[in-house]
Amino acid sequence: MFKTNEGNADRIVRGVIGIVALVLFYMNIGTVLGWVLLVVGVIALFTAITGWCAIYSVIGVNTCKMKS
Repeated sequence: MFKTNEGNADRIVRGVIGIVALVLFYMNIGTVLGWVLLVVGVIALFTAITGWCAIYSVIGVNTCKMKS
């Protein structure tokens, strides 16, 4: 579906950020900050799981190692 454009380190960082953001969302449910954290968490986890980032695609960035 999407061409992977994130390396392992990038995916791990995004996964951790996503989990932390979602945990903080549950602590701030109903606040504007809570909803912002939900959006950030979902996007970060999606990109970590799929290995694809739309912004990276638009600007031509690729952090994954090429197979030789």
